[in-house]
Amino acid sequence: MSKKKSITTNALRIIKAEKIPFETIEYETSEVGENFGVKIAELTGVPCERCFKTIVARGRETLVFCLPVDKELDLKKAATLSGNKKIEMLHAKELLDLTGYIRGGVSPIGMKKHYTTYIDKSCLDFDKITVSGGVCGLSVIINPLDLIKLTGASPQDIVKEN
Repeated sequence: MSKKKSITTNALRIIKAEKIPFETIEYETSEVGENFGVKIAELTGVPCERCFKTIVARGRETLVFCLPVDKELDLKKAATLSGNKKIEMLHAKELLDLTGYIRGGVSPIGMKKHYTTYIDKSCLDFDKITVSGGVCGLSVIINPLDLIKLTGASPQDIVKEN
């Protein structure tokens, strides 16, 4: 019987190097599409409000936003926070070149460059949240304060009101 190879990503290497406590959850997935984050929450058993997705956008510069998987980024709030007149979502084909990650596996930790990062302030309501571990099929469970420290993220109100 062969041993299962453990997944190593840039995000995990950075977390380990900083000696930050974390756990991982691996899950099987064959699709990246609409409501992908909600599907991940269902697969991992992590409530949507604790399962954060990473969105990359562009204003005058590249920006990163982390928010609960069942919420939508408020582009107007995001533009105002970042000092832009408007921002737009990055196209999936641009992700790898800019971040080092592919759609469905974008982690706010360990991108190719450091980008200004915002995380929804609701993360502060929890001891632990999950974010992508840097590849489809891997989530990292981490304390949100540790995530903020690692990424330099600013906790803000960035979700669209229902």
